Amino acid sequence: MKLPIVLVYLTALIVGLSYGMHNPIVPVFSKEIIGASYVELGIIGFTNFLPYMFIPLFVGILLDKFNNGLLLSAGIALNSASVYLLSISQSVPEVAFFRALTGVSHAFFWPPCERIITHVETPENRVKSIARFMGFFVGGLMIGPLIGTFLLENLDVGFRILFQFSTYAVAIAIITGLLLSKYGKTTQHSVINFGSIKQITKFPIIVLMLIFCSASFGTFLTIYPAFMNDRSISSVNIELLFFIFGISRLVTLAFVGPLAKRTFHSLIATILSIAFGMLIVFYSFTFEMFTIAMLIMGFGFTIYFPLTFEIIMRKAKKKFSGGLIGAYEATFGIGWATGPLFAGIVADIFSKDAPYFAFFVIGIIVTVIIILKRNNLQLQWNQNLES
Repeated sequence: MKLPIVLVYLTALIVGLSYGMHNPIVPVFSKEIIGASYVELGIIGFTNFLPYMFIPLFVGILLDKFNNGLLLSAGIALNSASVYLLSISQSVPEVAFFRALTGVSHAFFWPPCERIITHVETPENRVKSIARFMGFFVGGLMIGPLIGTFLLENLDVGFRILFQFSTYAVAIAIITGLLLSKYGKTTQHSVINFGSIKQITKFPIIVLMLIFCSASFGTFLTIYPAFMNDRSISSVNIELLFFIFGISRLVTLAFVGPLAKRTFHSLIATILSIAFGMLIVFYSFTFEMFTIAMLIMGFGFTIYFPLTFEIIMRKAKKKFSGGLIGAYEATFGIGWATGPLFAGIVADIFSKDAPYFAFFVIGIIVTVIIILKRNNLQLQWNQNLES
């Protein structure tokens, strides 16, 4: 295996570990310690992902001009600072601002890693390499909650100390990021190219799928843990459920190869698994029911990323791939930002479980649209982006 690929995988593992330790607890911390309402949880989630609607576009352009490893290192350093600041936050506006910094740092993590993999690997191996990259990140996300559970239950640390442990963990990845600077150099010295980011508009159905999946996932990350807490699931069990979620994602990634051969059917299965997982959440009151929902959604929230990434990258110009990667990631940001805000408002107006039923209905509608537009979708996949 090539050394830069190994370093990217190691970076993903470390960053995922830190995310897994603290991220599932942030909504519970915001609700229980800071006193945030569901609308405020939605606002915190919105501000967390709002930068991801725009920053990846600029990061994507920077990837075509500057050292990708240094950009990655800068993002990890900012991530470390934002998580530490979260540990000393005292109000909803402070939490929202520090989560916004996390969103900015996130935009400097995924695109540089994807760009390095795209440049080092051949098109034939790209899907597997992206899947393995995601697998290492998910592996970290799976181990992180176990560490968080141990710290909360056995060492009797509070949420704030847990966040500080997460800070120290993610800071280690700065080292691997700097090592990647040797392989993250770009030889492109032409005028900054904005045209490449427009290529994403050639895939409207893919964009629709991405926005639904990312809106659901954004809600899952920022609202869902607080909802489980309201249904009498303890903080320790919430961490365990995210460990189970990680297992489901890791197992799913093992089947990326076969699933990629039947892309259309796999993406339909993705959307339906998210929709029905949300429906189960709507009816869940026990640890066992939430476990079933986690296992089902683990499939959906995993497989859509490597498959859709390969679809849009298949015919991209390699030297200008950074802009397209940025546009692709920004599409995630639109869903990640609007999903929690939508869920928080719906939960406050109707009921705490209403957003999950709403996502089920939306998922069914999106599935019907994709089936009806199947021929157009196949045309998009076969379209040459360089034309």
